Amino acid sequence: MRKNKNRGYQKLRVWNDAIDYYTKTYKVFRAFPYESRRVASQAISSNDSVHRNISEGYCRRSIHEYLNFLNIALGSLGESVSGLHAYRKSKQITEENFETLDNLAYKLENGLLKLVESLEQKTRP
Repeated sequence: MRKNKNRGYQKLRVWNDAIDYYTKTYKVFRAFPYESRRVASQAISSNDSVHRNISEGYCRRSIHEYLNFLNIALGSLGESVSGLHAYRKSKQITEENFETLDNLAYKLENGLLKLVESLEQKTRP
């Protein structure tokens, strides 16, 4: 792996969890039928946004901006989880796929919340 100060986000557990979540989500939603491609595309897009915002915030080199991007990542994750519930209820995804993705999202969400809390403590006097 190539290393430099700007790529430090690649060592973060939350970034790696976000990549895993995206990968598994992509596998589930790429199998959606043609008539549901917009739904599948949005599900994949909201998940893609999570890891991208973690890395972009990290690369900004400012705690304030990093926190902003982590909160955007949390928002995208919330959008993703809301979609999972809708897809399960409408039987567009199986209960097994829902449980797998929801468990990954829950782990990622808790990791992001802990990271935000840790960074917020650094900004307090």
